Amino acid sequence: MLLPVYNGEATLDLCLRSIARQTEQRFECQIVDDGSTDGSLTIAGDHHRRDGRFTVLAGPHEGLVPTLMRGLSACRAPVVARMDADDVMHRRRLSEQRSALERQPELSAVGCHVRLFPRSQLGDGLRSYERWLNSIDSPERVAQDAFIECPIAHPTLTLRRDVLTEFGYRDQGWPEDYDLVLRMLAAGHRLGVVPRRLLMWRDGPSRLSRTDAAYSDAAFTACRAHFLVRGLLAGREDYVLWGYGSTGKALRSALALHGKHPAAIVELHPGRLGQRIFGAPVIPLEGLTEWCGIPILVSVAGQQARDQIRAALAQMDFVEERDFLCCA
Repeated sequence: MLLPVYNGEATLDLCLRSIARQTEQRFECQIVDDGSTDGSLTIAGDHHRRDGRFTVLAGPHEGLVPTLMRGLSACRAPVVARMDADDVMHRRRLSEQRSALERQPELSAVGCHVRLFPRSQLGDGLRSYERWLNSIDSPERVAQDAFIECPIAHPTLTLRRDVLTEFGYRDQGWPEDYDLVLRMLAAGHRLGVVPRRLLMWRDGPSRLSRTDAAYSDAAFTACRAHFLVRGLLAGREDYVLWGYGSTGKALRSALALHGKHPAAIVELHPGRLGQRIFGAPVIPLEGLTEWCGIPILVSVAGQQARDQIRAALAQMDFVEERDFLCCA
């Protein structure tokens, strides 16, 4: 198990106690301290003295990616489970994810569903995000939804060590977990999900997603664009963009930095039809028949809206992942 820590004294003890009570007792947890200045090392050391399955690796403050790589080099088991110091495991998490990998040797990794907490602080946006994450229940859904958002919560990932060692973590200025998942998918690896809430995922003001620019909306969009131009858009300069709200605008701008520009923009708002946006004509849904062969990027927020668009495109014989991708 790979668990990085930086100034996590407020939550680390509960996290480690949830690991110690796992029904799968054959584990080694690498607690990798990233130069904490609080009591994190003391807490980690206490657990190590009580339970030899916990190992403490202390080092200077270098940031998350170097800390993960330092910890990965010490992992010895054939399977590596990720965990964060502010989260809590269900007691059957390790056993169920290990069993899933044993039953499905074609999978390189599995995640699981989550329950965000504390519940009293969750807004509508996070509740919607949790519902979306917990709707992903198969390798097919992971691949289809990969450009909407990271389809597996990073602290739920359990990976085959040889695969994780091959890919590793890297710092590209965007989320290292999303980068890892998209690289694995691009290389043809299959990622599954155990459809049970096996992780309590803590939300709070100190989460990196709230404090670090590498986890901003702009960074996520830059990450999507990077992989789109090397995937569905490889070898061509144009695409059809469905939706020109805030997410569509951000994606168009990010792709323009790679020399990719929309050939047409699909909009359902009648006031925009017939206009041009950055030279691209705004067309209705039925107008897509004139643009066959050009990849379609659906940049529309909301699960219900995406499902309706998927159904409409399927009815027109467009195939997801081959002809179109949902990207927001």
